[in-house]
Amino acid sequence: MRARLSDIARQAEVSEATVSRVLNDRPGVAQETRQAVLTALDVLGYERPARLRKRSAGLVGLVVPELDNPIFPAFAQVIESALAQSRFTPVLCTQTAGGVTEDEYVEMLLDRQVSGIVFVSGRHADTAANHDRYRALTSRPLPTVMINGYVPDVPAPFVSCDDGEAAELAVAHLVALGHRRIGLITGPDRFVPVRRKVAGWRGAMTRLAGLPESELDELAELSLFGVEGGEAAAGRLLDRGVTAVVCGSDLMALGAVRAARQRGLSVPADLSVVGYDDSPLMAFTDPPLTTMRQPVTAMSVAAVRALVDEINGHGAPHTEYLFRPELVVRGSTAVAPTGPSGAARRRSAPAALAVTA
Repeated sequence: MRARLSDIARQAEVSEATVSRVLNDRPGVAQETRQAVLTALDVLGYERPARLRKRSAGLVGLVVPELDNPIFPAFAQVIESALAQSRFTPVLCTQTAGGVTEDEYVEMLLDRQVSGIVFVSGRHADTAANHDRYRALTSRPLPTVMINGYVPDVPAPFVSCDDGEAAELAVAHLVALGHRRIGLITGPDRFVPVRRKVAGWRGAMTRLAGLPESELDELAELSLFGVEGGEAAAGRLLDRGVTAVVCGSDLMALGAVRAARQRGLSVPADLSVVGYDDSPLMAFTDPPLTTMRQPVTAMSVAAVRALVDEINGHGAPHTEYLFRPELVVRGSTAVAPTGPSGAARRRSAPAALAVTA
């Protein structure tokens, strides 16, 4: 035992007596020193005494719509880490097409007597969905926090990125580069974040780009989320002469880049593209994607704090917390072309040249 004490003391750079006090959970040891000894135990592969092991405060459900879009694993990772620091064990529930539904996951979580649930971009973001499911949870009462989506009459904390401001910042960036015909590509309009993006884009287009409301409808394309939806929508907007597009997700933006290249156009020389999320690896695409960054860490930590407060009976305010997005400028946006639009030049080019490009 003395050999083990000496090893631990050497690793933690403290005396053996201090190690002994920590292992026996005795007072008189500074918190930093106590943590250094416990870390030394972990590094050397020794098992912590039972009295020093942190007990789980309970299970917390984490429901995300999918893992294909890299922004959702990013949220899940930060939320799981924040929950673990509060001694809660996260239970990740991921929905897939034709798989377990959100309601079925909730039933499973209730059967396991979870302490609370965090929903990320769930049915609460869908205005066409029945939100009684959430009112039933909060009336149990079960602590619940929802990220990216807002239902005013559900008594729970909501955490969202300011989608309207994100669209305005993206338009302002493109207008500063000389663009005026700026298209919008985003998902179905029944979702709260989509409606907010559309409203922000329309306001910025009339105020900053100087376009009348009557011209905006043809510049907005609501499509399926994902690369394929972005590609199809971008193709339609290119036919209408846009020189830039603001997209509702990074994956949709990558689809817009692909649509431009299939037409022999260059991004950003012929078409500037702005994404949304700043999900992992967007700095390494070709070209690196200009995007609106969601503050994932700040939003996730705030959601977990609100949930833990609810669980501990402190009653987090039942309102929506809006977090400011950040414009991240990279290589997919540039000064607007001064000559004919890329689409016009493509139509006038020989067919063989367009295929070769």
